[in-house]
Amino acid sequence: MSLVLDAAAQDLLFREARTANTFTDEPVTDEQVQAIYDLVKYGPTAFNQSPLRVVLVRTPEARERLVKHMAEGNQAKTATAPLVAILAADNEFHEELPELFPHFPQAKDAFFAERPTRERSAALNAALQAGYFIVGVRAAGLAAGPMTGLDFAGVQKEFLDDDHTPLMVVNIGKPGTDAWFPRSPRLGYEDVITTV
Repeated sequence: MSLVLDAAAQDLLFREARTANTFTDEPVTDEQVQAIYDLVKYGPTAFNQSPLRVVLVRTPEARERLVKHMAEGNQAKTATAPLVAILAADNEFHEELPELFPHFPQAKDAFFAERPTRERSAALNAALQAGYFIVGVRAAGLAAGPMTGLDFAGVQKEFLDDDHTPLMVVNIGKPGTDAWFPRSPRLGYEDVITTV
């Protein structure tokens, strides 16, 4: 059985998509970000908890504050990308569960009353959503440069609060000159998939 998604879409989202290291100066609009979110919000999370929160870094002042928390090798990329997004997990996501999981509003207290439980669940499910977000950026015809080389505590203090844990920073835009490193190898089917 073949995939239902046509080959061009498969290439756009996966086979030809890469982590961009340079970008043009073409802006990324709020309308593009809205379209990305309106697509990826349908990706599944446990209890529909949807804990991902996104901080868009647009102003020069905010960009400067962020760049100082990036690893040295990521600073220039973050300084020049048209748009930078800080992806974070909301550890208080359970407050939204009565609305997001209406057929079992008690889930808020039955499963997520304890902060450590919420933090583990938020980290996992926001990471799932971060993957959807990256694919959504690609679906918009843009390139994403996700990075975890950063001072997480510094980014949290600078841009978030104690209820939000940063997961990664994603540079977003149209790929620039020499944007791609050579494609790295991938594991084969038989290296990953086991049938029992």
